[in-house]
Amino acid sequence: MGLLATAPPGLSKQRICQALGQPRHRCYPDRRRRKAVAPARPPARRLSAEQDEAILSVLHSDRFIDASPRQVYAQLLSEGTVLASVSTFYRRLRALGQTTARRLQRPPQRHVRPQLTATAPHQVWTWDITKLPTFSRGVYLNLYLILDLYSRYVVGWMISTKENAGLAKHLFTRTLNAHAIARESLIVHQDRGSPMTAHSFTDLLSTMGVARSHSRPRVSNDNPFSESHFKTLKYTPDYPGRFEDAEQARQWVRRFVPHYNDRPHEGVALFTPSDVFHGRVATVAAVRQQALTEHYARHPERYVKGAPTVALPPAAVHINPDLAMDASQLLDTPGALRAIPTPVDTGLPDVVT
Repeated sequence: MGLLATAPPGLSKQRICQALGQPRHRCYPDRRRRKAVAPARPPARRLSAEQDEAILSVLHSDRFIDASPRQVYAQLLSEGTVLASVSTFYRRLRALGQTTARRLQRPPQRHVRPQLTATAPHQVWTWDITKLPTFSRGVYLNLYLILDLYSRYVVGWMISTKENAGLAKHLFTRTLNAHAIARESLIVHQDRGSPMTAHSFTDLLSTMGVARSHSRPRVSNDNPFSESHFKTLKYTPDYPGRFEDAEQARQWVRRFVPHYNDRPHEGVALFTPSDVFHGRVATVAAVRQQALTEHYARHPERYVKGAPTVALPPAAVHINPDLAMDASQLLDTPGALRAIPTPVDTGLPDVVT
């Protein structure tokens, strides 16, 4: 740095650094270096140790054991006493970690992340309730709908003007009996709404040998199939938007459910939920493969990747799959080859509303 200070005016710093064999950045002063600064004086407004102790003794006194700092400040001020501002009260308590609520509070809850796998129909059902608006302001109907996770097949539904556990019991009693569900063979996945968590409803499922699974609070992704189904329902072209009454809504859903069950579904490789639910995938896949093979024979130039094969529905459908598990573990689910009974119409038009 001394040579740089005494260098001739026309000589650049770059040439000087090259002559010294030093990189250019070392020929400049380090701007990060600062002169030693004398320690700052304490602020004149800082409370003394005696004043600080007086504040804490008042806040910790039996008189104000249940009072907030704002209440303490107001009561002292009404008595003609000022120790410090409200913010100072809070600041002193915050430094001691004493700003938490003093009243009894529910401890934080930790809910298990649901992880479900279905490799055949009637292994996992997922259900939910959605609101259907009416022409009366603030009046809604309730659509209870049960979906088979593996096939996306609607196995039961109900329209009601109320939302309670009694109607949920009525729906599940009829649906479980209609499909002849064996004990200890089905898991019902649901959110944590009041009908789903009511003791009367959970007792019914336990009595009928049905296991329960619940979503985490305020996590809609834990029940994605029911949520997606409700969006499909409400975005259907002939969805009226509003209904006159429960009977009109019931008639519309009665038309929609068969249409949904018998139309191609992207989630099951464009097979219909009915095909997957009733075990017709192999028959339909053979017809599709024959058509593709014949078309490939006539127009091979259209298939740049070679002979086409029919896409099949996934072998397993998951809710929150564990990525650490391999495919063999995910597919190792009892009941994958169990026979599927013929479903019974469970529209439940005679439900009491």
